Amino acid sequence: MDIIDSKYIGLVSSRLQKFKRVKADLYNFRCPVCGDSQKHKNKARGYIYPVKADMNFKCHNCGTSSTFSNFIKTLDPVLYKQYIFEKFKERNTGKGSIYEEPKFEFKKPVFEKKLDIPRASEVPIAKEYLKKRGLDPTRFYFAAKFREWVNTKKYTFHDVGRDESRIIIPLYDEDKNIIGFQGRSLGPNNVKYITVMLDEDAPKIYGLDKIDKKKPIYILEGPFDSTFVENSVAMCGSDLDIGSFGWSDYIWVFDNEPRNREIIKRIDKTISRGDKVVIWPSSIKEKDVNDMINAGQDVSSVLESNVYSGLKAKIKFNNWKKV
Repeated sequence: MDIIDSKYIGLVSSRLQKFKRVKADLYNFRCPVCGDSQKHKNKARGYIYPVKADMNFKCHNCGTSSTFSNFIKTLDPVLYKQYIFEKFKERNTGKGSIYEEPKFEFKKPVFEKKLDIPRASEVPIAKEYLKKRGLDPTRFYFAAKFREWVNTKKYTFHDVGRDESRIIIPLYDEDKNIIGFQGRSLGPNNVKYITVMLDEDAPKIYGLDKIDKKKPIYILEGPFDSTFVENSVAMCGSDLDIGSFGWSDYIWVFDNEPRNREIIKRIDKTISRGDKVVIWPSSIKEKDVNDMINAGQDVSSVLESNVYSGLKAKIKFNNWKKV
């Protein structure tokens, strides 16, 4: 870390709650982007740390990641300009040089079409797990040391000591480029899914590479469930404005859990927004599409015949909550 980075970390430190220096070149504080935990005021999951010759910002709560310069830009655009000028001036050491604010050219990154790890179908433990759930193992990958492997794609984890194996669910854009992935734990783990985006501006959606926008698009909660539903996508931990995608017809499909407060809240919000939503009939007892398929349900027919919106959706929703 150079003197200028050190100087500007000091300048922004007073604006960061619970700011502290953990060790050389590593700083910890409450994330100013998501605010960290509102319930636990001592939670501090924002970090500034070195990546090669530069400093980077990462929040382990909301997943936000950026260069230190962009982090400053978010906090204070004026301070950001001063920082950029000093960095440019430092690098332009020629005597009598004329200093101008540097011009940046942003190029779209080149993404992979496939990952450099084995397919889940090639690894017995992953293949067995997926087949047991009725899933196609050729659609997924497997990382024996998840954290170590992720850091080769994008520096994400400071500690790789307690590593674990995970099934990798690739996220593609419409051109079939891998823009991110989810790691699904195989064993008992407090965090079942970990999402890592290689393109920070890309939507956290699974299945964009397979949908036909001219047909109704089903939006499910999980990638595994969406593999059983034709022309569907899955939200991967993101709450996006789907209306901005330009889709002419889309239908929300939430899990069949009438006792789950979070799901009730999301369905209620969806109906109030005027969107179409599937309200599961009382005859369906399974909690998600994967379980329904394994129980022998004709999910496609159930979906097609239980799509509601407006007043009808509210009535069906209120009845569903009483089940």
